[in-house]
Amino acid sequence: MGLFQIIAVLITLAAIFSYLNHRYLRMPTTIGIMLIALGMSLVLVVAHRLGAPIDARAHELLSAIDFNRTLFQGMLAFLLFAGALHVELEGLLEDRWVVGLLATAGVLISTLVVGALLWIVLRLAGAGLPAIYCLLFGALISPTDPIAVLGILKAVGVPKSLETKITGESLFNDGVGVVVFLLVLDIATSGRGVSARDVGLLFVQEAAGGGMFGLVAGALAYWMLKSVDNYKVEVLITLALVMGTYALAGAFHLSGPIAVVVAGLLTGNQGRQFAMSKVTRERLDTFWELIDEILNAVLFVLLGLEALVLVFTPAYLITGIVAIPIVLAARLISVSIPVKLLGWHRQFHPGVLRVLTWAGLRGGISVALALSLPRGPEREVLVAVTYVVVLFSIVVQGLTVGWVIRRTGVIAEPPHQNAPEQEPSQPAQEFVVPETRGTTEEEGWTL
Repeated sequence: MGLFQIIAVLITLAAIFSYLNHRYLRMPTTIGIMLIALGMSLVLVVAHRLGAPIDARAHELLSAIDFNRTLFQGMLAFLLFAGALHVELEGLLEDRWVVGLLATAGVLISTLVVGALLWIVLRLAGAGLPAIYCLLFGALISPTDPIAVLGILKAVGVPKSLETKITGESLFNDGVGVVVFLLVLDIATSGRGVSARDVGLLFVQEAAGGGMFGLVAGALAYWMLKSVDNYKVEVLITLALVMGTYALAGAFHLSGPIAVVVAGLLTGNQGRQFAMSKVTRERLDTFWELIDEILNAVLFVLLGLEALVLVFTPAYLITGIVAIPIVLAARLISVSIPVKLLGWHRQFHPGVLRVLTWAGLRGGISVALALSLPRGPEREVLVAVTYVVVLFSIVVQGLTVGWVIRRTGVIAEPPHQNAPEQEPSQPAQEFVVPETRGTTEEEGWTL
């Protein structure tokens, strides 16, 4: 099947599933599309067992799609840039320590905790999975997925300050997570150790180097945007910025995701404020919102249909179910430590740990990393377990994250569709619960 035919099938399915979800299910778009695609996969499996050749043709289609390459060398750059465009840089800088610790130390802590707990549980159950592969699972499942997080938060309608923290973490920790994953994978496949110096050098090269490269590329695009006033040219400049930055970062062995996020933050803040007219801002937002929605729909169609080509056994399913509370416990520990460390100079909202734990969704990035593993029995186990955890994260956590946030008192009632956006000065938007004696915002509870 040719490339055009594959794209045609995916776009058609995404359109049909989006319509069905909007017309009947009325779930958040990403969740609804994935559930319909998953349901379609199950129907095809049953039809195949009844003698219909449909499942074989669907299997042929999915086998022709490299999910890892499709996401990391196709969709991810556009989705990250579209998400970063609408993150307020001022709010992100105010919470730089929270976001920075969650995106770095949080990923490392979660990787170690998931790996250790999974290894202990499997050993007690008599199942055999080498410790290094348990750690590898921890590395690929620890980063929260910005694509899943952004899609769900839009539907929930969380306060802007809370959205900035969760979104900021998810935009940056996937780049850190990929570095950790590659390090652990190198140890697992080569059998050689990695020194702290090697880890530090790779982190500086990939993460810090990617950030600097994104800053330079974003500054160049800013200069070009400021020197023209033609929305068609300016939209094309941002498109070139995304593709050129991501491709060149990969060629220089830098983190493409981090480079694109930094370029998107610069374009969405400084570029929007000082280098674009009102018409350009409107057209640019419309363009990237459409790109975001279309690619999100296609990605979650792929996630749902991916069940057709995965190997599931009762043992794999049980391991996946056991891994769910392990991943949640590791997430709680990994966000608790940074929050406690920062608690000496600021007072966090009492429900912050519950919100950060439950809103840390896993998605396509974890599945793509699992599918990139070399062939072998360990790969089949990790891919199946990852898919079970991701499915739970997107469906169960995604559908209930709004309820969890409301239980903390952050938002008092479910958001209404098409409701006007709140002004930043309103209390719910700032996610601040002042103390009763009339303290200032800094003295009261903050996230």
